[in-house]
Amino acid sequence: MQERHFTVVELCAGVGGQALGLEQAGFHVVAAVDIDADSCATLARNRPHWYVVHDDLNHIEPVHHEPMDHADVLSCGLPRSPYSIAGKQLATDDKRDTLRATLDMASYIRPRVLLLENIPTFLHAAKFETERRAVQEAVHDLGYQLKSAVLTATDFGVPQHRPHGFMVAMHPDDLSHFEWPEPHPGVCPSMGETLHESMASAGWPEAADWAARASEPAPLIMGGATGRGGADLGASRAKAIWARWGVYGGSIGDSVPGPDFRMNFDVEPRFGLPRITVDQVALLQGFTREWGIVGRKTSAYRQISQTTPPPLAAAVGRQIMSALRHSTRTP
Repeated sequence: MQERHFTVVELCAGVGGQALGLEQAGFHVVAAVDIDADSCATLARNRPHWYVVHDDLNHIEPVHHEPMDHADVLSCGLPRSPYSIAGKQLATDDKRDTLRATLDMASYIRPRVLLLENIPTFLHAAKFETERRAVQEAVHDLGYQLKSAVLTATDFGVPQHRPHGFMVAMHPDDLSHFEWPEPHPGVCPSMGETLHESMASAGWPEAADWAARASEPAPLIMGGATGRGGADLGASRAKAIWARWGVYGGSIGDSVPGPDFRMNFDVEPRFGLPRITVDQVALLQGFTREWGIVGRKTSAYRQISQTTPPPLAAAVGRQIMSALRHSTRTP
């Protein structure tokens, strides 16, 4: 008997982190939607067999896209800015938000699983009670139940201190087989271990010393939100944290340090510390070097900084896959 393939429609796909993780878990991504042209080009470049839709989720008509007619999993990494302090926490009043559109899409597609991801405050902040209630109502209309959890990227081998809030909704018979993934055994790689080879690739003689200093997973990668400006590693407090680990956070580098660069903690960080590149940020997000990102530096950084790390999405995806395979319910 041939094993059944389970399918995914990915909304707000961005650079593809969540969709890629679900693919690694064994799902077939049948459609990926995003409003950003460069993100769609990134998806098409890396997965030309995916059906990529460049459109505003708030205006898209799924009836015009046959691959979106049905999927076992409807997955969405909701835009973070509407729920972040830096984004003024306007939630569904923010024009960038897609929660209502995602729930409408769930009503149309009627997937077997609804998977939502966002910053952890979406799950527990009192300010977002109305939005959580909207999710609960949509889940109830589907006849499903909901589980939520905050998972940390370092627990799944991603070298970055990055928490993610997840919601998973399924029919009670399916959900009874679902458990959140257990942290991976062993020590998470440090930022230095992850980036040493890259830092040394242009002949920088101090790369090993830098890697030894960067002996913990990287700080939370932030910044890059739409409308915020150029590519940097966040506000002043975030930049100070990066500086302690030997990285200048005021901008993203165009290239890795060369043989003439000298690290100096006694001068201004922009003169004495290396910058990390977009490709290095991708490594800290759990991507491999093969995943090419389309667009200029600010666009590429925006894509990669906002995504779900693929190893984390894969861990959640494997648990969803297990639940679907073990359930005796007929969809």
